[in-house]
Amino acid sequence: MSVETFCFDYAEDIYKNLRESEKKFRAKPAYLEKHPEITNAMRVVLVDWLVEVVQEYKLGSETLHLAVNYLDRFLSCTTFIKRNKLQLVGTVALLVAAKYEEIFPPELNEFVYITDCTYSKKQLLRMESVLLKMLDFKMAAPTTNQFLRLFISVHPICSTTKNLALYIAELSLLESDPFLQYTPSILAAGAYCLAAYTINKSYWPDSLVVFTGYTMEEIMPCLTFLHKLYISAETRPQQAVRAKYKTSKYCHVSGITAPTAMPFP
Repeated sequence: MSVETFCFDYAEDIYKNLRESEKKFRAKPAYLEKHPEITNAMRVVLVDWLVEVVQEYKLGSETLHLAVNYLDRFLSCTTFIKRNKLQLVGTVALLVAAKYEEIFPPELNEFVYITDCTYSKKQLLRMESVLLKMLDFKMAAPTTNQFLRLFISVHPICSTTKNLALYIAELSLLESDPFLQYTPSILAAGAYCLAAYTINKSYWPDSLVVFTGYTMEEIMPCLTFLHKLYISAETRPQQAVRAKYKTSKYCHVSGITAPTAMPFP
């Protein structure tokens, strides 16, 4: 269930709970150092592919955010994963996220199909067991998507600004460096601010300063990196996120030009 569906009266309790748990469900920023065969570029390609799969099967954004969380956490607590197993881990992370989040998740056969039968049912099930054990069966990870939707429920914004913020948050999934150094709540605040500035030349409303405890000064370092990412999105080789947010469903927001500079208040 989306946090947007919760009564506003519970927003503070939801936020407090998410903030307390987000640090327990974080990946280690430099985890790729433990996997000599895997590069950041490979991870980018994998996440871009997961975005395409999520679109193909009409899965929710929360499922994607959870899958990337599971992928990063799994790689954080393992070593020497072979490059030919990276897609297997990513596929299983999405499989588990879909089971957790979706009402009607795709069947196991579909996950075999999306890998062009590179992996068998048996391999997927075996890796699912390994992943669940490595994550200690802790699947309820707070995500940037959850925080962002909660912030929007507290201080509503127009559909274009909302979808632009969701787009920016999804772009951040592509890069482990620098974004894994930030908590999901800070990333959500940064995405909110960047979208609000792009559309309305506003930033972080006073109501969210009070609600979150975050000031613009605390958000600015993350916001700066998100701005650079937003500017570079058009020229990156991986375009699945941009293609997704070019559609009318998302108000064509990936076609909105990023501000050339951020004159921070």
